[in-house]
Amino acid sequence: MNLLINKKLNHSYETLDKFEAGIELTGSEVKSLRKKQGSLREAYVVMQNNEVFLNSCHIPHFQGGHKIYENLDTYRLRKLLLHKKQIEKLKEKTKQKGLTLVPVRMYTKGNLIKIEIAVARGKKLHDKRQDLKNRTNKREAERAMKNIS
Repeated sequence: MNLLINKKLNHSYETLDKFEAGIELTGSEVKSLRKKQGSLREAYVVMQNNEVFLNSCHIPHFQGGHKIYENLDTYRLRKLLLHKKQIEKLKEKTKQKGLTLVPVRMYTKGNLIKIEIAVARGKKLHDKRQDLKNRTNKREAERAMKNIS
């Protein structure tokens, strides 16, 4: 079940490779995510000292939860849980010019909350325009086929 989706991803980036990671959260954040509160809109992934972190992801505190979590920043750095081999692959791929790590979606897998991250390349303006044209043409073709039936 998808909890959060990065809606701007397909507009701004071309995804090349995807990875699944666990995420380190507090109990209050987990409850908020299960109620589908939060946003991946401005979030991005950073690598520091052979560790991967999610930055600028807004996850509010659960109302009615413990007061001890109220002091935590809702945009704080959250550690992503990956194997060493996966981190090495990510490091190797992001060394290439123009490639970056972006969060795709956050979802539940059993009782766990996972995040899907992607190695992506930023789209140029002309690529965005071409995608918009293709979507418009596809939508018009579907409408025309629907009217014929």
